[in-house]
Amino acid sequence: MKAPENKIAYLLEKLAQGVAAHDRENPTHNTWGIGMAYFDIERLGLDEGEEILPGIVLQADGGQTGNFRILCDGQHDQGAVEEAEEVVDAVASEEIAEPVHAPGGEPVPRVTPPL
Repeated sequence: MKAPENKIAYLLEKLAQGVAAHDRENPTHNTWGIGMAYFDIERLGLDEGEEILPGIVLQADGGQTGNFRILCDGQHDQGAVEEAEEVVDAVASEEIAEPVHAPGGEPVPRVTPPL
């Protein structure tokens, strides 16, 4: 079943805006595709690998339905990798401070995260 023409026109407008915004913010990256959930591609009556915009192909990438992603040859996840490494480093396995004591002189039982 084909989607109504106005839905396809709206989709193409949003895709073109997304590609333009990406290319403006990342001038060294080459945009080659649009990633969408396979369900959305089927629902719109489109085909994976179809050239949806000039030089831009449609790719099913298992993402969340209702969203699309700009696919390019650049590295966008470098910050996320660094952030993940910082989170891992922030969870220390050794104690570096004096234990806190409750009033009355009894030490508070140590709480350890479930790892």
